[in-house]
Amino acid sequence: MCGIVAYVGPRDAVPILTEGLARLEYRGYDSAGLAVLGRAGDLRVRKAKVRVGELAAGLPARFKGAPGIGHTRWATHGEPSDLNAHPHIAGTIAVVHNGIIENADELRAELAADGVVLSSETDSEVLPHLIARSGEAELEDAVREALSRVVGTYGIAVVDARHPGVLVVARNGSPVVLGIGEKEMFAASDVAALVRYTRQVVHLDDGELATVRADGFRTSTLDRRATRKEPSLIEAEEAAYDAEGYTHFMRKEIHEQPAAVERALRGRLDLRFHTAHLGGLNLDPREAREIRRVKILGCGSAYYAGQVGAQLIEELARIPADAEPASEFRYRNPVVEADTLYVAVSQSGETYDTLAAVQELKRKGGRVLGVVNAVGSAIARECDGGVYLHAGPEIAVASTKAYTSTAVVFALLALHLGRIHDLSPADGRRIAEGLRALPAQIEEILKQEDRIAELAREYAAYRSMLFVGRVRGRPVAREGAQKLKEVSYVHAEAYPASELKHGPLALVSPELPAVAVVPDDELLDKNLSTIGEIRARRGRVLTVGHRETGDDAIVVPKNEPELDPILLSIPLQLLAYHAAVALGHDVDKPRNLAKSVTVE
Repeated sequence: MCGIVAYVGPRDAVPILTEGLARLEYRGYDSAGLAVLGRAGDLRVRKAKVRVGELAAGLPARFKGAPGIGHTRWATHGEPSDLNAHPHIAGTIAVVHNGIIENADELRAELAADGVVLSSETDSEVLPHLIARSGEAELEDAVREALSRVVGTYGIAVVDARHPGVLVVARNGSPVVLGIGEKEMFAASDVAALVRYTRQVVHLDDGELATVRADGFRTSTLDRRATRKEPSLIEAEEAAYDAEGYTHFMRKEIHEQPAAVERALRGRLDLRFHTAHLGGLNLDPREAREIRRVKILGCGSAYYAGQVGAQLIEELARIPADAEPASEFRYRNPVVEADTLYVAVSQSGETYDTLAAVQELKRKGGRVLGVVNAVGSAIARECDGGVYLHAGPEIAVASTKAYTSTAVVFALLALHLGRIHDLSPADGRRIAEGLRALPAQIEEILKQEDRIAELAREYAAYRSMLFVGRVRGRPVAREGAQKLKEVSYVHAEAYPASELKHGPLALVSPELPAVAVVPDDELLDKNLSTIGEIRARRGRVLTVGHRETGDDAIVVPKNEPELDPILLSIPLQLLAYHAAVALGHDVDKPRNLAKSVTVE
């Protein structure tokens, strides 16, 4: 969940490390630090509970050197503090670490019994001491020996003043990417830190270690087997990681959704046969017809997009489908069925709970597809096939364009499976035309931003809100509540509208407004009855739908009923964003949250 940047080459590492860490700030962090090897062969370290900009501004003029490693920490063991910040040091060795060492207490006790004084409360500090105590002559071998003692997840970068010009990195459950430059090399936990310097990258696999020098790298497994890695190209340009005049990345990414949806659709709609082409599925029509169930796994917004997807697959393909939090699935000893298609959803492609669920499914012989945004990510590599979102980099912690693009990809998958099963050409044409209309309709919704911002300022004054929706509207309500609470910190709960009178109605009062998702479909009358129940108890109602209802209303363009949930989510993103702005919060970096959750 934290950020790692590392450099080895002829340049001073410090500006590269600080600039790279600044690009990783969106991942969430509470402290930052650097370690570089000075020209005299000394190890220079600065770390503190500060923002990256403050750390850089406070560096002495003579704080220079290479190779170097940098880190932004998101606390797991030990509170945010200067001492708990990374890098951690043992003699001439400095280490930065992402992940969680599960046997840290045992290792700390062992080190303390041998007289080692540990200065932090972290699990990570055991790593440099284990490396320092190794009898191996080469840094690579010392790191390998230390990691053989570790149980848990890690992405690490290591430098040692006794081995100038060498950087060692390793991965197990937490991403590490190498960047290939001209007589210089980079490493990071996210390509966002590398895009300014190189477009060629290599993704390490779990259980893999790399020894990196300015003129190249070599990779191997922890049991010393050499591996061969082929570089891939970063899709996004450097400008994609800049706010480009927007006050916040979240607002920029909301406004990028028409273009993101166009990219998700590009080349995938077959208007001749009224279906969708998804070449990366690695699933021929005969195999597709044998699917008897679809299970979608994700976390947070990916899970809610999966609920939209499950609804689409059931409606269009008539295959039983449901979505489940990946974090729950992996621990409940699930029954893995040969005729079930499993779909793993993750913007980053590195979400640890989802990755672990994929690995468990693979161990049990399940067929798994990935729906991810980050090309070359761990989930993309683990799956049997899948679909990339092509949404472009998403920097804000709260997902917007990736959520919408995921829902669109599920609509394409549902159309594809439906036409293989029993969806008629006429219905296939109807859905394909509806998908083509989405970008322009999203543009129409975005033109209402000023009105939605005005409503957001009013509703931000409440301490809690209720979100309700039926069937197609239910996942929209859940995602809307998630957005509001994660960026504005206004408490929000989502319920099926049909469940309102089975408990939640007791909460309704003038102090608790409701947001009702009300598409103009076969359930409209029932939804209007729900609104009536709330208003009869003097609850204020904001409706999001296709007509003016409730005390306040946001009206969106109507598409096909199956696709309406995609459009109904857009106003709720704007509502959450402007509520957070009205309350003065750091929209792109909500407290306690991180963009890519790579720890349990």
